[in-house]
Amino acid sequence: MDEKHVDKPIAKSTSLDVEESSGIGYTAEEERRLVRKLDSVILPTMCIVFFLQYLDKQSLGYAGVFDLITDLNLTGSQYSWCSGIFYVGQLVSEYPFIYLMSRLPLMKFVGATAVAWGIICMCLAAPTNFAGFATVRFLLGFAEGAVSPAFVTISSIWYKKREHPVRVGVWVTMNAMAQVVGSLLMYGIAKHDHGLAPWRVLFIICGSLTLAGGVLFYFIMPDGPDQAWFLTAREKEVLKMRLAKDREGGDKTSFSLPQLKESLLDVKTYFSFAFGVLVTMQSSVLTFASLVINNIGYSKFQSMLYTSPSGAIQACFIWIGVFGCYLFPKNRALVSIILIIPPLIGNVLLLKLPISAGWGVVIASWLSSCISDIMVILLSLLASNVKGNTKRAVANTAFFIGYCAGCIGGPQLWTHKPRYFEGVVTAIVTWVLLFIFLCAYWYICATENKKRDAEPQFEQSIEVGADITDKIDRSFRYSY
Repeated sequence: MDEKHVDKPIAKSTSLDVEESSGIGYTAEEERRLVRKLDSVILPTMCIVFFLQYLDKQSLGYAGVFDLITDLNLTGSQYSWCSGIFYVGQLVSEYPFIYLMSRLPLMKFVGATAVAWGIICMCLAAPTNFAGFATVRFLLGFAEGAVSPAFVTISSIWYKKREHPVRVGVWVTMNAMAQVVGSLLMYGIAKHDHGLAPWRVLFIICGSLTLAGGVLFYFIMPDGPDQAWFLTAREKEVLKMRLAKDREGGDKTSFSLPQLKESLLDVKTYFSFAFGVLVTMQSSVLTFASLVINNIGYSKFQSMLYTSPSGAIQACFIWIGVFGCYLFPKNRALVSIILIIPPLIGNVLLLKLPISAGWGVVIASWLSSCISDIMVILLSLLASNVKGNTKRAVANTAFFIGYCAGCIGGPQLWTHKPRYFEGVVTAIVTWVLLFIFLCAYWYICATENKKRDAEPQFEQSIEVGADITDKIDRSFRYSY
């Protein structure tokens, strides 16, 4: 680990002081032009892959409505396990991927895994029983394990902290868009006879699109500023200066044992894990929403059409959250706490409304699905609050291990239709717990910032691009 720095007892520095004292600078117009280029290449490429990842995952919910359950003779909790075993694969993959993401060129690694999961997704059309389908779902989850943690890292590599909420919001919005497109895609496929069961055709199409998206990502995404083929030499310099100004070292292909130890002793790492669990224990409603609507008396095609708006509503709440972060940039946790209210109300309505309520249940399922907006803010906090290549990889992986644990456990509670009582009650409980944990995280980050503000005034002379952690960089301030 490269940690070359010397403390000097002079006036405390800010990020602006680092820029000025280092003799580096760029105009506001140069920065705007650079960000526009990043937003026209880096961000859309990320969006394509994240959209396809969620489309692959969410397709199980649509396939369940269109005879996957009967064609594979699924009984008891087998359908729930078809959902959960995907995340078992993802959880298993986190352990090797935390090492590989810090050792290999990150962009190439993500592109290669996207190609792999596209091929595996197409294979979901082949099984004829639970064992075969569950095996392929496990492999699909394993192949997709790197994407979400890697995207948090990529966001922190290319964008400054204040830009994280919007950029993370853009690529997480693809979750909602995939829900809209996926349900309509299933509707269109099922309207025509393809000689195969509609759900098999859906997996073939989704896998083919992902294969193409993975190839695109592999060749378009540069490994770092020096390899950014779409930037001029001057723009590459400005990009490096932005990273230096924001105290960000970029992507390093090195694994640091001291950073690993530091992350394991940092309480915020365990908050990352808790956030991952609590934000996903109730996410099963995304997979089961179509079945909930179908079970209360609507046809298969009506279920697809009535599921689609929930994605649009999710997208609206995502951008309400992003806008909230701009209105209250120092209170992202508070914005998350407020956004807990709609899905909490939705789950209470799912619990209390009679089956005969019809549209009331449909609207309750839409509100209950508003999960991605909170996840956007939590991911942006992860991107903003962890420094150091290895430490960031550990924190991101802790979040997604929790994410997988929640997604594995959650579906097992959604087995008693049509009300899925245990699943809905669990969702209510976990929203309340997330509220408590967010308050605690807010307090810890605010207290640490006050502690650093009160420390003796030192300026740290840190080598530009040095791979140091947020604990070592005493001018670093946590977002909350």
